[in-house]
Amino acid sequence: MAMVRTIFSGRMLLALVMGFACGLPLLLTGSVLQAWMKESGVDLSVIGLFALVGLPYTLKFLWAPVVDRYTPPLLGRRRGWLLVAQIGLMAALVGLSFGQPAQSPWLVAAAAMLVTFFSASQDIVVDAFRREDLADEELGLGSSMYVNGYRLGMLLAGGGGLILADHLSFPVVYRLMAASVLVGAAATLFAREPRVAEGAPRSLRQAVIEPFVEYFQRDGAVWILAFILLYKLGDTMASAITTPFYLDLGFSKSEIGAVVKLFGFWATLGGGLVGGILILRTGIRRALWLFGVLQMVSTLGFVVLAQIGHSLPMLASVVALENLTGGMGTAAFVAFMGSLTNKRFTATQYALLSSLMGVPRVLASAPTGLMAQIMGWPAFFVFCTVIAIPGLLILRRFASWQGAPVENG
Repeated sequence: MAMVRTIFSGRMLLALVMGFACGLPLLLTGSVLQAWMKESGVDLSVIGLFALVGLPYTLKFLWAPVVDRYTPPLLGRRRGWLLVAQIGLMAALVGLSFGQPAQSPWLVAAAAMLVTFFSASQDIVVDAFRREDLADEELGLGSSMYVNGYRLGMLLAGGGGLILADHLSFPVVYRLMAASVLVGAAATLFAREPRVAEGAPRSLRQAVIEPFVEYFQRDGAVWILAFILLYKLGDTMASAITTPFYLDLGFSKSEIGAVVKLFGFWATLGGGLVGGILILRTGIRRALWLFGVLQMVSTLGFVVLAQIGHSLPMLASVVALENLTGGMGTAAFVAFMGSLTNKRFTATQYALLSSLMGVPRVLASAPTGLMAQIMGWPAFFVFCTVIAIPGLLILRRFASWQGAPVENG
């Protein structure tokens, strides 16, 4: 009964809505903006360079200390900054809607950079809010609700935005998406401000230096960073190059779109929800171990698919398993990073850890095409399975990770 109350509590609904608010802007400076620029006749090389507008997402730890140190005059430290970020995000999206990609692409780039800056700032505050608002035992389920909300926001902006653009102009689409941010702003206004942890930084110097000093004074701090880098490495490398793999096996683009994108999306949402409930029952550390093993099993599914070849039932099975376990692993991983943060420096420490989490997605994914070309598909996916083992071995190194969540603050 207590678990049911937790699942349907206002805190979980808030985590879902805030995840939606964070996921909404991501593709508005990615695939949707690329489609607008392509339709406007912008050169492909210029469109490629627009990937750089996403830099604020990887550099957000640089200004996260400001969020930990200062409190806006209204709504408190977390809700105050969150409302500032959301108002800035709406204004930046409206500003971007007035852009002219063909005539002034660099002004469009500047507006898009403002969107990603305020979006990354919103991420900083939401991550800190979630860690401070939820009890340790609720972090897993709360993280899964956040991740699922994030994906729903991406679906609305990416899929919904492109569908709308077939019937409305891109400027109108961007203004509608700016209005959608009001959902997150309403959640901010009605949310309860988390309690400020004792010992919160009282100077900017403390906010910048003490989070790093506190973290690296912990036993096994470097091993934990290694674990963050390695835990989803195999899963990330395998999923980075699956579309060419499916095409090589003879699947049509329609089959890939229907099974992989739509069916896979709902499997991922289901994995996040199931993962969150299991974390609530078993704890974060046991869930990390279980989900890590399941991710390896799902990667081996690609090896089986490579041997069988063109088979829609097998494709659906492999995609369902891969997305289900990937959603479970992500829920546990996000909850684990939240449990690592000290509540005195939540924004800064979480921003640093989540930036580190994105490194394998960029660096390890880059050589996957060449590796698959040299090794062949079956051997490549076996390699992706094996490369996941070091992360699990690091997890075993710390017996305390198998038990209760880390206590901080």
